[in-house]
Amino acid sequence: MRIALAQFNATVGDLSDNTEQMLQLAEQAREQGARLVLFPELAVSGYPPEDLLLRPSFYQDVQVQLARLQAASTQIALAVGWPEWAGGHRYNAVSVFDGGECIAHYRKMDLPNNEVFDERRYFSAGEHATVFTLDGVSMGLNICEDIWHTTAPRLAREAGAELLLVPNASPFHRGKEQERLEIARSRAQESGLALLYCNWVGGQDELVFDGGSFAMNANGSVACQLPMFNSSLRCVDYQDGQLQQAEVDAWPEDEAAVYQALVVGVRDYIRKNGFPGVLLGLSGGVDSALTLAVAIDALGADKVHAVMMPSRYTADISVTDSREMIERVGCRYSEIDIWPIYEQFVGALAPEFSGLAADTTEENIQARCRGTLLMALSNKSGKLVLTTGNKSEMTTGYCTLYGDMAGGFAVLKDVSKMWVYQLCEYRNGISVRGLSNPIPQRIITRPPSAELRPDQTDQDSLPPYAVLDAIMERYVEHNQSMAEIMAAGFAEADVKRVVKLLKINEYKRRQAPVGIRITPRSFGKDWRYPITNRYFA
Repeated sequence: MRIALAQFNATVGDLSDNTEQMLQLAEQAREQGARLVLFPELAVSGYPPEDLLLRPSFYQDVQVQLARLQAASTQIALAVGWPEWAGGHRYNAVSVFDGGECIAHYRKMDLPNNEVFDERRYFSAGEHATVFTLDGVSMGLNICEDIWHTTAPRLAREAGAELLLVPNASPFHRGKEQERLEIARSRAQESGLALLYCNWVGGQDELVFDGGSFAMNANGSVACQLPMFNSSLRCVDYQDGQLQQAEVDAWPEDEAAVYQALVVGVRDYIRKNGFPGVLLGLSGGVDSALTLAVAIDALGADKVHAVMMPSRYTADISVTDSREMIERVGCRYSEIDIWPIYEQFVGALAPEFSGLAADTTEENIQARCRGTLLMALSNKSGKLVLTTGNKSEMTTGYCTLYGDMAGGFAVLKDVSKMWVYQLCEYRNGISVRGLSNPIPQRIITRPPSAELRPDQTDQDSLPPYAVLDAIMERYVEHNQSMAEIMAAGFAEADVKRVVKLLKINEYKRRQAPVGIRITPRSFGKDWRYPITNRYFA
């Protein structure tokens, strides 16, 4: 039997277009001789549909599209994920259609309720294995989280399955693709079942789905592997109890995967939400340079507008380096001097500030002048403002509400400062659509500075980024306590400083724009801490 894995880029709630894509893929699979095509989890609705699942009309509209797919199964069998309402319960379900009939139906048993997943809010758990026979082959159905545990695969095996079909909606974070592969290998070897794993691809709000679907034999060997970050259809033959060797795409290395995730996240957020392009503030610093490079690669130079907004404290080399980068990438560029605007603000506030020394208030006014200008340009053009702050800054609150935080999408929200440097060097080492080395080297090598006062550097008020990022990773991403981090060799003063800054700036993060998730613990769906919180450990 020839089976097709169809990883494609759906849009949550675009039921008709998602279905149309599946119908086209099914026809392509049929032309390649496939008997069955496997689609990802909740293929009709897209993933995650979140509170759309609370609307009764949503299920009625899903049924309309499901009928189209069932009718098309006279030519090829389809394994389709969809949200089901039945008997007063909601289920994450998959149905197999063949010959215009539903020949199998399965409800997800293990509902994840960690990291970005919130399925127990919406779904009831299935209770029974499902095994069906097609052309003499007994196949079981599991859905995503089911194979991260032993029960569902074991029940499928006990019910007579020899091959396991696994539709998935597994989002990207660093190293996730290898983690999935090892989990699947463990289940295959434990259960003695060969399996086909089909994953989503594309951006959905803060999530990026990386694809990387695969077929694996019961001994854990990979017979077929699809590319990451690209829609793809690939067939694999099942013969004499074995998946036959097919094409195995090499997956990208860590830095390449993270960079591609950022590009896909920006591209799909802008495309799926209908924005004509993007705006961003270009400072001559490394964060805005990387954001600009990602935007150019995602959208093309014609859809990107970079705005340099110098003040009295902006170094000449910042302007020079920004102009040089614009010459390399070729997007629209503007320069707007903020100092006259800043002086108007300070003049208006002078009676209120009389007798008070200048401090971060005046620095923040500069940032807010820039934010106001960018938002005005956004309103006039319809383009979305990309913010340029990184995860290290979001951790410590080294960012200004309604200033550099003003915007609609935070490209580097989950990218630490040290990773920003790595990604800049990575991007300069590759060519994308003929564009290589887009970031001037001095932007990467000069000390980072907000340039809001004379001779300012980030390390005036923060620990060195290598230290800060290491503490942040341990505390935020691995839930280590301050005592554990100090026991690992970090200075007590640095640990307490970083954790205190993290705590007192929770209110800022709650107001930050959505941003792309590339770690197991982003400041988005993964992070749900109270703003009012006195726990400090």
